[in-house]
Amino acid sequence: MLPVTLIKKKRDGHALDDAELRGFIAGVTDGSIADYQIAAMLMAIFWRGLDGRELATWADAMTRSGDVIDLSSIKRAKIDKHSTGGVGDKISIPLAPAVAACGVAVPMVSGRGLGHTGGTLDKLESIPGFKVDLPVDRFAKLVDELGVCLIGQTARIAPADKKLYALRDVTGTVECLPLIASSIMSKKLAEGIDGLVIDCKVGTGAFMKTIENARALCALMKTIGENNGKRITCVLTDMDAPIGRTIGNSLEIRESIEVLRGGGPVDTRELTHVLGGEMLVLGGVAKDLAEGRAKIERALGDGSALEVFRKVVEAQGGDPRVCDSPGSVLPKPKHREEIILGEGKIVAIDSEALGVASLLLGAGRRAKEDAIDPSAGLVVDGYLGEVIERGAAPSVMVQHSRDPGDARVIEARAMIQRAFTLAPADAPFTARPSRILEVIR
Repeated sequence: MLPVTLIKKKRDGHALDDAELRGFIAGVTDGSIADYQIAAMLMAIFWRGLDGRELATWADAMTRSGDVIDLSSIKRAKIDKHSTGGVGDKISIPLAPAVAACGVAVPMVSGRGLGHTGGTLDKLESIPGFKVDLPVDRFAKLVDELGVCLIGQTARIAPADKKLYALRDVTGTVECLPLIASSIMSKKLAEGIDGLVIDCKVGTGAFMKTIENARALCALMKTIGENNGKRITCVLTDMDAPIGRTIGNSLEIRESIEVLRGGGPVDTRELTHVLGGEMLVLGGVAKDLAEGRAKIERALGDGSALEVFRKVVEAQGGDPRVCDSPGSVLPKPKHREEIILGEGKIVAIDSEALGVASLLLGAGRRAKEDAIDPSAGLVVDGYLGEVIERGAAPSVMVQHSRDPGDARVIEARAMIQRAFTLAPADAPFTARPSRILEVIR
């Protein structure tokens, strides 16, 4: 059938049969279907959805649009982690080497920034020389030798998803549950993994604004994964405030290295410990979360996780000195300025606004062709529940390489100012004690 026929059929609320779904994905992969027609189908699916059969076929077609990597020769259990996207979410960077240091292999195929959220690949590429476009055979070799490798989608890994992923970012279809579930699982099923821990973000800075939507997404992903014989755990985590204190690529690398040294912000450490602990349970090297978490904490505290990361950076072409002196290696911005917040207690932070502000400064993309400024971003010195006192006001440090008078920089400043809700210092407010909302095993 012509693509327009399928678009109209889905637009009008009808289910596509298996041949139509596989044919459409084949056309996405070989380029015979134009971007504007793909975008139209994405919007039709956004509004009309995919039923269970359609979703299974769509995800399988995406997985099989390229090669499924064979890692069966690697003796260690192969467990990956995926985040649905958050503001300041740099967890994969300390997490993967920590899990590898504990004896579980992590074959991680990551994505780029999507909407207001950052991407692991963009963060890693802020390390001079770091290559994320390794061939599949090199990827498999490093997973075997080091226990971890972090790459992007090659032309051979779920190529249909690579095309769809870029178009979703610029067509307002990022939040569609079937598209999110199939995008995540097509890449993961192509990695040759045994199991997957999914960090499903919930809140103002996440694509899933409610816990009900997060549970629905997790149900879709678990169904796709378990139907393919994979062990799946979903961890619902709070995204009502940025993770850690940094937003932006090189800034988040700095914070990740702090965690790899056993330090870093409390929430960044907690997410690394818990998600890593769940990965060790799936990998069979920990009997429960408590044991897994203790092993991750030990790997971060004794330097073994940092040593794995150093080897990964060097093996993937990056400058390993970043592990010892990140400030001397990572790119520096041309401009730094401080935005002083008001006076009172911080009772809400609009994480999405801060993510968009960081994007406007150059840390993300408005269009898929946009270049990233690896030095751009925010350092947030002011957190939920903290009181800003007169004369000692916490601030947001803004850094970028654009002209300070650029309209995008001006817009970003205004968004940052509006992102913080202040109340009187004695106003009742209790910050959430943990980022972990729920675990679905």
